[in-house]
Amino acid sequence: MGSSEVSIIPGLQKEEKAAVERRRLHVLKALKKLRIEADEAPVVAVLGSGGGLRAHIACLGVLSEMKEQGLLDAVTYLAGVSGSTWAISSLYTNDGDMEALEADLKHRFTRQEWDLAKSLQKTIQAARSENYSLTDFWAYMVISKQTRELPESHLSNMKKPVEEGTLPYPIFAAIDNDLQPSWQEARAPETWFEFTPHHAGFSALGAFVSITHFGSKFKKGRLVRTHPERDLTFLRGLWGSALGNTEVIREYIFDKHSSCFYSFADQLRNLTLKGLWRRAVANAKSIGHLIFDEGGEPEHTWLTEMLENWTRTSLEKQEQPHEDPERKGSLSNLMDFVKKTGICASKWEWGTTHNFLYKHGGIRDKIMSSRKHLHLVDAGLAINTPFPLVLPPTREVHLILSFDFSAGDPFETIRATTDYCRRHKIPFPQVEEAELDLWSKAPASCYILKGETGPVVMHFPLFNIDACGGDIEAWSDTYDTFKLADTYTLDVVVLLLALAKKNVRENKKKILRELMNVAGLYYPKDSARSCCLA
Repeated sequence: MGSSEVSIIPGLQKEEKAAVERRRLHVLKALKKLRIEADEAPVVAVLGSGGGLRAHIACLGVLSEMKEQGLLDAVTYLAGVSGSTWAISSLYTNDGDMEALEADLKHRFTRQEWDLAKSLQKTIQAARSENYSLTDFWAYMVISKQTRELPESHLSNMKKPVEEGTLPYPIFAAIDNDLQPSWQEARAPETWFEFTPHHAGFSALGAFVSITHFGSKFKKGRLVRTHPERDLTFLRGLWGSALGNTEVIREYIFDKHSSCFYSFADQLRNLTLKGLWRRAVANAKSIGHLIFDEGGEPEHTWLTEMLENWTRTSLEKQEQPHEDPERKGSLSNLMDFVKKTGICASKWEWGTTHNFLYKHGGIRDKIMSSRKHLHLVDAGLAINTPFPLVLPPTREVHLILSFDFSAGDPFETIRATTDYCRRHKIPFPQVEEAELDLWSKAPASCYILKGETGPVVMHFPLFNIDACGGDIEAWSDTYDTFKLADTYTLDVVVLLLALAKKNVRENKKKILRELMNVAGLYYPKDSARSCCLA
């Protein structure tokens, strides 16, 4: 769908349908290698949950081991939330070469390098956009440091292996933050927003725009102003922007520090050029201190230290920007960046992009068509695994491998999805709350959930008694969601990779058994049970 028009049609987009059809041939070959004969290829979806850097590394481990075991080639869809999207997107930027991808990961966390100058340049450049938000700052200055990556490629660059069927079809999840009240009240499906190498949009509405035009301006279904396709660094920041709807954080920061932001613009107007640079430095440091240092956690001081290193040039150079016209222009851009970041922080504005459904006559819901902008954030704020994007019957998924990288209750995603499906009459295995409570106290490495209709769900908690023994809490503490990349030494990274790989390897037989089941060769007599533990 390279059209400059908005597409509103039921079912799969034609590009996805063609890619999935081509993928079927590769899946059948993969099943044959696994000694599973089938006339038709079952549709298997692998889901990765959120969980920050822990999810990023663990998801890479899962994908690597699935590739090693010949299982990844039998998968039709890969879908992720938050940190898992960083791993899944890396698979495609490395052309599916898991060995190279794993080696690159280890290299990045061995050298502990981060290109501050380039990240800052990207952020300042992004601030020149009319839709600049905290997501831009988060993506280029925070997530890039976390992952030690600053990818400049685009989702559209992934088309070739996807269209040839050599890699699964990827789906990256976000939610429309403006629709959070609808989600809280009724678990509205239109809250979910998806990205693929071909399109971006609301799957519940069947409303999409070409991925190359995501962020461009539309009116009445027609393109009126083109903007460049956003790079993967920005999208990773958007997909992993869990702070975007954290009201507690917002209230904590701005109840105590609102004057730091609201007075910022007034201060700028009263400064001479000579004092402008110093004011920029002071305010940038203030932003770093209040967001990252107030919690009292030593590992959150990195941004302030970064800003201090950034400004370690001589006072003479800082105070004489007027001597260099080019520097003067750079200073102007810098001040625009600091000013805009302060304004966005005061409003806690995340994920701002043009609404491609603005004034679209084919959309009955006025909430969807009356807004000039969307505000897209981390889908983990709704459900921390992208079940809602693979459960629609149009995708015909038969088997779901759900890898949960949560540090907390690994069954919260199952609870939330069960509630979502019950409200919207979507087939999904039903599990009693008491049983989920029991499992969560000492989770095993694999659970097989079956209903009378709908897909079979295999759920794999990362931290489980099979792999971690009685040390689940210690593992969770070591890989806490809010620990930053500087605490991830090579040994810590390798241990997490090994744990994620082990969970796949130890459950390969169970995965093969369920693949055989959905391929139609073997259906056990007790398959009608609502749920069974394996």
